[in-house]
Amino acid sequence: MIIVKIIGGMGNQMFQYAMGRSLALKHNVELKLDISAFDSYKLHPYRLNNFNIVENIATENEVKQFTRWKIEVRDNFKKYYNVLDRTANLIYPYYKWKYVKERDYTFDPNILTIKDNAYLDGYWGSEKYFKEIEPAIKREFTVKGEPNSSNARIAEEIQNTESVSIHFRRGDYVTDPITNKIHGTCSPDYYKKAVDDICKYTSAPHFFIFSNDPEWVKNNFSIQYPVTLVTVNSSDKPQWDLYLMSLCKHHIIANSTFSWWGAWLSTNTDKRIYTPKRWYNVDYINQKDTFPDSWIKI
Repeated sequence: MIIVKIIGGMGNQMFQYAMGRSLALKHNVELKLDISAFDSYKLHPYRLNNFNIVENIATENEVKQFTRWKIEVRDNFKKYYNVLDRTANLIYPYYKWKYVKERDYTFDPNILTIKDNAYLDGYWGSEKYFKEIEPAIKREFTVKGEPNSSNARIAEEIQNTESVSIHFRRGDYVTDPITNKIHGTCSPDYYKKAVDDICKYTSAPHFFIFSNDPEWVKNNFSIQYPVTLVTVNSSDKPQWDLYLMSLCKHHIIANSTFSWWGAWLSTNTDKRIYTPKRWYNVDYINQKDTFPDSWIKI
């Protein structure tokens, strides 16, 4: 059995599931999801139940059998925990432990050697962890149920135009000082360059804009092309915005895992995906494995 910790917003949860699912399929073992952190984490709710995933929720006892030692050492030896962690890794590689903690944000091929009997704690934000099972991930990240009439109308418009999704991520990226310092927001120059470039490849682009701050978009973004600001879904229905985004033929994403997945899930074989080359607003996070090589970095 492999258990993966699920936490964060919907995009992060999708990366965590995809990582665990990749190992489970590769080694033909059971995958379980630890969603217990949502008992105290209030920034985002658990969202994966909106998709057609293989959803097996880990019990408290199943989680404890993997995490008990880690928690006891951390709580009883707080002052020496990092030293003990590094020393233990010299004796026995971290990726062979029962409790496997992500070391940094770069792709770690050692993780893919894990076969069974492990608990995964991290974000795992690279397609390299699950590229080999891409068809399965795309199938399982389809939304449960049928789109309502408003979503069906926009979906038809997206499919019948040279549709380009644009995502503006604001919210906590603007209001929370720590999040703003780490992530920041994409500059107007980034969006201008991406729009100018995609218009070289599409004769009649129609831009579909997605944002958690549509009023800001109305007041601060204007282009001389057909635009639809998608506002039909409330904040508790992000899976339907993701669905609509994935139907678009091309994508201009923000530095956000939400639009990352919207672009990645698109089945258009000729899609052009624009991404900010500076994903984080700080230099200490290595971002080289954040996006596929084919994506256009601006």
